[in-house]
Amino acid sequence: MSHRNARLTVHGRRLLVERVRAGRPVAHVAAEMGISRPTAHKWIRRWRLEGESGLLDRSSSPGRTPHRTAAATEARVCRLRTDRKLGPARIGPILGLPASTVHRILARHGLNRLAFLDRPTGQVIRRFERERPGELIHVDVKKLGRIPDGGGHKVLGRQAGRARRSSMGFDYVHSAVDDHTRLAYSEIHTDEKAATCAAFLRRAAAFFTAHGIDRIERVLTDNAWPYRKSLAWQQALADLDARGKLTRAYRPQTNGKVERFNRTLLDEWAYLRPYTSNDERTAALADFLHTYNHHRCHTALDGQPPITRVNNPAGQYT
Repeated sequence: MSHRNARLTVHGRRLLVERVRAGRPVAHVAAEMGISRPTAHKWIRRWRLEGESGLLDRSSSPGRTPHRTAAATEARVCRLRTDRKLGPARIGPILGLPASTVHRILARHGLNRLAFLDRPTGQVIRRFERERPGELIHVDVKKLGRIPDGGGHKVLGRQAGRARRSSMGFDYVHSAVDDHTRLAYSEIHTDEKAATCAAFLRRAAAFFTAHGIDRIERVLTDNAWPYRKSLAWQQALADLDARGKLTRAYRPQTNGKVERFNRTLLDEWAYLRPYTSNDERTAALADFLHTYNHHRCHTALDGQPPITRVNNPAGQYT
């Protein structure tokens, strides 16, 4: 990628080629564009040899690295990471390597963060993303304790809050997240019964349709009874012309996008501040969803909010 003070971007290189092809001397064009004649000749030469692709930026990484750590040593570093979950500061002394070298090796193999590994097995977690909006929707339910009027323990203190919380019951936050765009929709209900889940799915589909996702192809859920056995859920899928898909038992990572959304939901809505009533927390959900979908930066989307993937063709995000 060109630096911010570069005289020639890809567009500038095309302009250089066009002016030279029009019959103007290379030296004159170079002077007009504020570059040296050797630089101008370099891009003209690349264009003649490679065509349009020759005007694109190239990687600055070396073709070979003679002093790179031996493959056998890198393999030992990776084994210590996956088998014993050790970090660079501990792997380095074992193998006689600087911690910085160990970190570069781990980064090269995608092992530099323990979050990239499945802790029990040490296997690298395989990330996936569907190619188009609506191809796969993740659905899940998060159970939250209701807040008594006047506030719970975060407002009144642990002991007083516990005394007021008896028989308050629970809220069930039903959420649906589109795999490709990360666009999210949530509702709060008093249960997670089959009829409630089925009605939520229909309203979630209407929400996605209103935001440009015309069709839901598949719906991924965990193995809860309403999703496995319920005729109401199956009828909702049939009405949407969608297929249901279940995760493997005890593998919440498969439904990871909505599981991660649930964590964000808790951090940035449910536990964001002390609420003085359950109604106050419920009313704050709409603002959170709007911020999440339209304004909150998403690391998996190159720092863009989910709505940008709905409004733009794949690969053309702004």
